[in-house]
Amino acid sequence: MGWLFLVIASFGEIFGVMSINLYIQKKTITRLLLMVLTFTGGFWFLSLAMEDIPMGTAYAVWTGLGAAGAVLMGIIFFKESAGWKRIVFLTCIIAGAAGLRVIE
Repeated sequence: MGWLFLVIASFGEIFGVMSINLYIQKKTITRLLLMVLTFTGGFWFLSLAMEDIPMGTAYAVWTGLGAAGAVLMGIIFFKESAGWKRIVFLTCIIAGAAGLRVIE
């Protein structure tokens, strides 16, 4: 269950970062609450995941998947650059997170 919780926690990180961007674009209480709720959920699921997964591994995978997801969301929804170099290094982040799962 720990790895499932970790993936859910990563989505909290991804959507939390997206909600920061949305809040910066238009400062409303709804967007501020969305930001607080998504980060709170992400941290809560991270704490659940850390009951089964060592802290260093959990944190590295959480931040890696969160960063990779944020980059993908930026490309898809916020029209950020999708150059080949960016995709190569994004793949490295995902491979690193997957590698930590394999050796766990």
